[in-house]
Amino acid sequence: KNPRFVKPIKINYIHNNKKREWEAVLSHDSVSVLLWHTDKKAFIVVKQLRVTVLNNNKTDGYTYELCAGIVDKNLSNKEIAKEEILEECGYDVPLANIEKITSFFTSVGISGTSQTLYFAKVDESMKVNDGGGIEDEDIEVVYIPQTQAKSFMLDENYKKTPGLILGFYWFFDNKPSDKL
Repeated sequence: KNPRFVKPIKINYIHNNKKREWEAVLSHDSVSVLLWHTDKKAFIVVKQLRVTVLNNNKTDGYTYELCAGIVDKNLSNKEIAKEEILEECGYDVPLANIEKITSFFTSVGISGTSQTLYFAKVDESMKVNDGGGIEDEDIEVVYIPQTQAKSFMLDENYKKTPGLILGFYWFFDNKPSDKL
Protein backbone atom coordinates (compact mmCIF):
# COMPACT_ATOMS: atom_id res chain seq x y z
CA LYS A 1 0.00 0.00 0.00
CA ASN A 2 1.32 3.47 -0.85
CA PRO A 3 1.96 5.90 2.02
CA ARG A 4 -0.58 8.73 2.24
CA PHE A 5 1.61 11.48 3.71
CA VAL A 6 5.25 10.81 2.84
CA LYS A 7 7.13 9.41 -0.14
CA PRO A 8 10.75 8.24 0.01
CA ILE A 9 12.93 9.59 -2.80
CA LYS A 10 16.57 9.69 -3.85
CA ILE A 11 17.91 13.10 -4.92
CA ASN A 12 20.80 13.19 -7.38
CA TYR A 13 22.67 16.49 -7.45
CA ILE A 14 26.04 18.07 -8.13
CA HIS A 15 27.90 19.94 -5.38
CA ASN A 16 31.47 21.23 -5.67
CA ASN A 17 31.69 19.54 -9.07
CA LYS A 18 30.93 16.12 -7.57
CA LYS A 19 27.92 13.96 -8.32
CA ARG A 20 26.14 13.11 -5.12
CA GLU A 21 22.93 11.53 -3.92
CA TRP A 22 20.74 12.00 -0.87
CA GLU A 23 17.89 9.94 0.51
CA ALA A 24 14.92 12.07 1.46
CA VAL A 25 11.20 12.07 2.02
CA LEU A 26 8.65 14.21 0.22
CA SER A 27 6.16 15.44 2.78
CA HIS A 28 3.78 18.30 3.49
CA ASP A 29 4.54 21.67 5.02
CA SER A 30 2.82 22.27 8.34
CA VAL A 31 1.39 24.77 10.78
CA SER A 32 1.64 24.89 14.56
CA VAL A 33 -0.06 27.07 17.14
CA LEU A 34 1.11 28.26 20.52
CA LEU A 35 -2.12 28.49 22.51
CA TRP A 36 -2.40 30.66 25.61
CA HIS A 37 -5.42 30.10 27.86
CA THR A 38 -6.16 33.47 29.43
CA ASP A 39 -8.44 32.14 32.19
CA LYS A 40 -6.07 29.38 33.29
CA LYS A 41 -2.84 31.38 32.71
CA ALA A 42 -1.52 28.28 30.96
CA PHE A 43 -0.26 27.04 27.63
CA ILE A 44 -2.33 24.43 25.86
CA VAL A 45 -0.26 21.68 24.29
CA VAL A 46 -1.05 18.22 23.02
CA LYS A 47 0.34 14.96 24.28
CA GLN A 48 0.38 12.69 21.27
CA LEU A 49 1.50 9.18 20.45
CA ARG A 50 4.39 9.24 17.96
CA VAL A 51 5.24 5.73 16.85
CA THR A 52 8.68 6.81 15.60
CA VAL A 53 9.58 7.94 19.13
CA LEU A 54 8.16 4.68 20.53
CA ASN A 55 10.27 2.54 18.19
CA ASN A 56 13.50 4.55 18.21
CA ASN A 57 13.72 5.39 21.90
CA LYS A 58 12.02 2.42 23.52
CA THR A 59 9.76 4.76 25.49
CA ASP A 60 6.01 5.10 25.72
CA GLY A 61 6.10 7.14 22.51
CA TYR A 62 4.13 10.12 23.79
CA THR A 63 5.47 13.59 23.00
CA TYR A 64 4.40 17.06 24.06
CA GLU A 65 3.80 19.31 21.07
CA LEU A 66 2.09 22.46 19.98
CA CYS A 67 -1.26 22.01 18.31
CA ALA A 68 -0.27 21.36 14.70
CA GLY A 69 -1.20 19.88 11.36
CA ILE A 70 -0.05 19.38 7.80
CA VAL A 71 -0.86 21.74 4.95
CA ASP A 72 -2.80 19.38 2.70
CA LYS A 73 -5.94 21.36 1.86
CA ASN A 74 -6.78 24.24 -0.42
CA LEU A 75 -6.95 26.65 2.54
CA SER A 76 -4.62 29.32 3.86
CA ASN A 77 -2.15 28.27 6.53
CA LYS A 78 -4.07 30.35 9.05
CA GLU A 79 -7.34 28.57 8.16
CA ILE A 80 -5.63 25.21 8.61
CA ALA A 81 -4.28 26.38 11.99
CA LYS A 82 -7.86 27.31 13.02
CA GLU A 83 -9.10 23.84 12.02
CA GLU A 84 -6.32 22.14 13.96
CA ILE A 85 -7.07 24.14 17.12
CA LEU A 86 -10.67 22.95 16.94
CA GLU A 87 -9.85 19.31 16.07
CA GLU A 88 -6.99 18.80 18.52
CA CYS A 89 -7.84 21.13 21.42
CA GLY A 90 -11.57 21.84 21.10
CA TYR A 91 -11.47 25.65 20.86
CA ASP A 92 -13.16 27.67 18.12
CA VAL A 93 -10.83 30.64 17.62
CA PRO A 94 -11.73 33.45 15.19
CA LEU A 95 -9.24 33.79 12.32
CA ALA A 96 -8.57 37.40 13.30
CA ASN A 97 -7.27 36.18 16.70
CA ILE A 98 -4.60 33.93 15.17
CA GLU A 99 -1.29 35.82 14.92
CA LYS A 100 1.62 34.66 12.77
CA ILE A 101 4.92 34.42 14.66
CA THR A 102 7.32 33.08 12.00
CA SER A 103 8.09 30.27 9.59
CA PHE A 104 11.05 27.90 9.77
CA PHE A 105 12.30 24.64 8.28
CA THR A 106 11.81 21.29 9.99
CA SER A 107 13.34 17.86 9.44
CA VAL A 108 16.05 19.44 7.30
CA GLY A 109 18.09 16.24 7.05
CA ILE A 110 15.24 14.20 5.61
CA SER A 111 12.50 16.42 4.15
CA GLY A 112 13.20 20.13 4.59
CA THR A 113 9.58 21.12 4.94
CA SER A 114 8.44 24.48 6.23
CA GLN A 115 6.37 25.07 9.36
CA THR A 116 4.47 28.28 10.07
CA LEU A 117 4.12 29.06 13.77
CA TYR A 118 1.10 30.99 15.07
CA PHE A 119 -0.05 32.32 18.43
CA ALA A 120 -3.62 32.55 19.72
CA LYS A 121 -5.27 33.38 23.03
CA VAL A 122 -8.26 31.30 24.09
CA ASP A 123 -10.68 31.31 26.98
CA GLU A 124 -13.44 29.00 28.16
CA SER A 125 -16.08 30.81 26.07
CA MET A 126 -14.34 29.43 22.94
CA LYS A 127 -14.41 25.80 24.10
CA VAL A 128 -16.83 23.79 21.95
CA ASN A 129 -15.58 20.20 22.41
CA ASP A 130 -12.93 18.13 24.17
CA GLY A 131 -10.52 18.00 21.23
CA GLY A 132 -8.46 14.86 20.90
CA GLY A 133 -7.95 14.87 17.14
CA ILE A 134 -9.58 12.84 14.42
CA GLU A 135 -9.48 9.30 13.02
CA ASP A 136 -6.50 7.40 14.42
CA GLU A 137 -4.87 10.27 16.33
CA ASP A 138 -4.18 9.64 20.02
CA ILE A 139 -4.18 13.17 21.48
CA GLU A 140 -4.59 14.42 25.03
CA VAL A 141 -5.02 18.15 25.70
CA VAL A 142 -2.58 19.31 28.39
CA TYR A 143 -2.44 22.65 30.23
CA ILE A 144 1.01 23.82 31.30
CA PRO A 145 0.79 26.69 33.82
CA GLN A 146 2.99 29.66 32.96
CA THR A 147 4.73 29.25 36.33
CA GLN A 148 5.92 25.76 35.30
CA ALA A 149 6.61 26.39 31.60
CA LYS A 150 10.27 27.42 31.84
CA SER A 151 11.25 24.32 33.80
CA PHE A 152 9.07 22.14 31.52
CA MET A 153 10.89 23.43 28.41
CA LEU A 154 14.23 21.98 29.46
CA ASP A 155 13.08 18.98 31.49
CA GLU A 156 14.25 15.98 29.47
CA ASN A 157 11.74 13.72 31.23
CA TYR A 158 9.13 15.22 28.88
CA LYS A 159 9.71 14.38 25.22
CA LYS A 160 8.92 17.56 23.31
CA THR A 161 9.42 19.15 19.93
CA PRO A 162 11.71 22.07 19.10
CA GLY A 163 8.66 24.05 17.92
CA LEU A 164 7.15 23.88 21.41
CA ILE A 165 10.38 25.16 22.97
CA LEU A 166 10.67 27.91 20.33
CA GLY A 167 7.07 28.96 20.95
CA PHE A 168 7.58 29.18 24.71
CA TYR A 169 10.77 31.23 24.29
CA TRP A 170 8.96 33.57 21.87
CA PHE A 171 6.13 34.00 24.37
CA PHE A 172 8.42 34.89 27.28
CA ASP A 173 10.29 37.41 25.09
CA ASN A 174 7.22 39.00 23.48
CA LYS A 175 4.19 38.73 25.74
CA PRO A 176 4.63 40.46 29.09
CA SER A 177 2.56 38.54 31.62
CA ASP A 178 1.09 41.73 33.08
CA LYS A 179 -0.74 42.32 29.76
CA LEU A 180 -2.25 38.87 29.37
